[in-house]
Amino acid sequence: MISFSSADLNHWMALFFYPFVRIMAWLSIDPLLGNRAAPNSIRLGLALVLTIAIAPTLPSPPAVPVASGQGILILVQQILIGLALGFALRIVFAALSTAGQFIGMQMGLSMASLYDPVNGAQTPVLGQLLIVTSTLILFAANGHHQVIAALWNSFHEVPIGAVPASGRGFLGLVDWAGVIFSTGLHIALPVAAALLAANLALGMMTRAAPQLNIFSVGFPITLGTGLLALYFAIVYLPAYIERFWRDAIQAGLMSVRSMFGP
Repeated sequence: MISFSSADLNHWMALFFYPFVRIMAWLSIDPLLGNRAAPNSIRLGLALVLTIAIAPTLPSPPAVPVASGQGILILVQQILIGLALGFALRIVFAALSTAGQFIGMQMGLSMASLYDPVNGAQTPVLGQLLIVTSTLILFAANGHHQVIAALWNSFHEVPIGAVPASGRGFLGLVDWAGVIFSTGLHIALPVAAALLAANLALGMMTRAAPQLNIFSVGFPITLGTGLLALYFAIVYLPAYIERFWRDAIQAGLMSVRSMFGP
């Protein structure tokens, strides 16, 4: 007759429960696989599938009861690691939304916004266009595979255990969040330069012909110029987004390593 002790049950529960908590915390904030537009049951099922696939390849967790004080500390640690990984990836989409806002302000579309299910808020229409385009680019470039591989690496770089947190990891996340504005401006710069040239040309036209109604003529010109510049600039977006996505994954792993690493 096969018998199981309470120690065996605690070991099996810890073997699957702690990885599930880390993966679920990551999915709750990840913008690619944990999209808020997806039902909660889909995200829960994805977390279960990833846990079953990843847990057998992980080092043995510490023999600590899940319901103990040390078990609660380990649980909080897994939640923080998952949130840190997802937050680092969310910066990519925040930078794209910022780029869309910069372009929309120059084109006169700052008031045009749509509901973004990824961020759960109103997003400029051009920002939504960049987010959807970048999502398709990342899936085509196997960005979701890179995220799953990084999640698996996080369990080996920061094994499951009650390790005190360090403030260096949080500072690393704050520094990484600063790229929202620099990267967003970098993405929007070609279109913004073209719109600046168009506005200068309109200013000279208005100076030469004061009777010209600039409001009826200027908006179609700036809108058409912005869309044309965006059409030519978006060709260079895939390589940039793929590199930016890899940098986000590395930033998340480095912050987790600094936060709970040895």
